[in-house]
Amino acid sequence: MPRRAIAIAAVVLAAAGLAGCGGGNGGVVVYTSVTQDTVDLLVSGFTGRNPDTTVDVFRAPTGEIAARIAAEVREGGLQADVLWLTDPLSMQQYEADGLLQTWDPAGAEGIPEAFRTPASWGTRVLNLVIVHRPGLEPAIRTWDDLVRAAGEGGVALPDPGFAGSAFAALGYFALTDGYGMDFYRRLHDAGAVQVAAPGDVVTGVAEGQYAAGITLDFTARTALDKGSPITIVWPDPGAIALHSPIATAKDAGGDGAAFVQYVLSEEGQSLVASSGWQPARPDVPWEVGGPQVTLDWRLAFDRQEELLGEYRAIFGG
Repeated sequence: MPRRAIAIAAVVLAAAGLAGCGGGNGGVVVYTSVTQDTVDLLVSGFTGRNPDTTVDVFRAPTGEIAARIAAEVREGGLQADVLWLTDPLSMQQYEADGLLQTWDPAGAEGIPEAFRTPASWGTRVLNLVIVHRPGLEPAIRTWDDLVRAAGEGGVALPDPGFAGSAFAALGYFALTDGYGMDFYRRLHDAGAVQVAAPGDVVTGVAEGQYAAGITLDFTARTALDKGSPITIVWPDPGAIALHSPIATAKDAGGDGAAFVQYVLSEEGQSLVASSGWQPARPDVPWEVGGPQVTLDWRLAFDRQEELLGEYRAIFGG
């Protein structure tokens, strides 16, 4: 199956351009942090099947979306019909705050239970893997091998307080027997350093600043396709998988629900795959790079501040 993104123009409006509440009037307002190519494909596919419905998209980094939502809630109410985010952490907070609808979309049964809550459903699977410089010896095969690599050439870790995907790594290691926060202490003591985002890890390894690091397989594959001098490892016991959830706002109209159902449908999930991301539905063809592990997001959410505090006591920030 093709993995390269297909560029299709979509309606993307700046924050100032989103007018009024969405829903119910032949239009859908979507707030998203998902990659542009993926959003474009799904918007184009949905409007192709629903030509009388417009989709207005506010796309921004997670922090900007959070700030906008907070401001709108203070001023009277969320203006989005649909939230489509990069990782489960923020979505769980909005669900806890009562901002999301609880319902059963058509197609939701095709999403694995681990990627579902009563108010949100996974759309993509993001995999955290290891990237290292070519020819690194001895070879990296497990997550624990990063400790050795940190002492021999440096290891870069994305900041879990900045990137939701990096928090997935923190949650997995902190809550999994055999790792715990001691894993981060060992990495730090061996010479591992923190960078901001998964993309910074790939850049640093490609430029020779670090021997290895933790990043997203999509980011690493994209760099590799462009000729970046890196090697991707799907480590034992597995890549750390997290899902990119979608949800409808509590007061969203029927058009918002229709958009969510389209994204979760087999057709929508096939478009997700064609943009280069693993689809959440296992019945949509995708060549998975190896075994996957995941974490208990409810427990990680409940312990979020505790885990971040313990991490910062080790790496600072």
